[in-house]
Amino acid sequence: MFTGSLVALITPMQEDGQVDFTALSRLVEFHIENGTVGIVAVGTTGESPTLKTEEHRAVVETVVRQAAGRVPVIAGAGSNSTAHAIELAREMQAVGADMLLSVAPYYNKPNQEGMYQHYRALAESVALPILLYNVPGRTVADIANDTVLRLAQIDNIVGLKDASGNIARHCDLVRRAPADFALYSGDDATALAHMLCGGHGVISVTANVAPAQMSRLCRAALSGDIPLARSCNDMLQDLHHRLFIEPSPAPSKWALTRLGLIQNGIRLPLLPLTAVSQQQVEAAMKQAEVI
Repeated sequence: MFTGSLVALITPMQEDGQVDFTALSRLVEFHIENGTVGIVAVGTTGESPTLKTEEHRAVVETVVRQAAGRVPVIAGAGSNSTAHAIELAREMQAVGADMLLSVAPYYNKPNQEGMYQHYRALAESVALPILLYNVPGRTVADIANDTVLRLAQIDNIVGLKDASGNIARHCDLVRRAPADFALYSGDDATALAHMLCGGHGVISVTANVAPAQMSRLCRAALSGDIPLARSCNDMLQDLHHRLFIEPSPAPSKWALTRLGLIQNGIRLPLLPLTAVSQQQVEAAMKQAEVI
């Protein structure tokens, strides 16, 4: 189990939309230098729906090579097609990922038994540990706590990233889940509360832009230094929200462009951040002492 701040890494792109592998390697170093404890490559924040399978593989392969074992690499392997999710999972295992993150099947709206059978088939297809990813605000599909607990009985399903922001629901899982089942927040705005209620860390969008600050927040929360954790969170609250002022990851990509780390490339149907929103993201970056 990894504890602390893990980043839901954006996939850097040139202005023409081609993946920028030089910038990708630079981002891996940026995160290692700033205390990020794990890198999630080509999750949904990494624009996984718009990457071809060969691009998906190349991005994860690059991150694995650059990380060189210094931090774990969690590879996205989610789809609303179970067969495609299995294909991705096997590709990610082949290129050396340490773990998989698999989003709930979107659009299809499976019932809970369908959700269970989807993840069971995925787990049986690979040896890697798997994190479930519940983000009902994007997928519509919602992995119920009882289904999470059923899946937790499968040996290589080892944890959950929950982006619902529902702390009561999280507390129920803390009470009922196996002690070694990892519980990560996927919602930066409620991540502090999630950790203080028994969570193990956050798979963070904010960490793309403020990795040192998110790392400090997590260390304080997990060590029980509540005054410091609250102070860190107060600085970051505007950034947590402004990075979703337009569809993610457009705000994060603009912020990283502002920091000089990437070009501001993104793929349709998403668009670059508008000028009005840029001003608000920049103000939040200043509040967080990123710039």
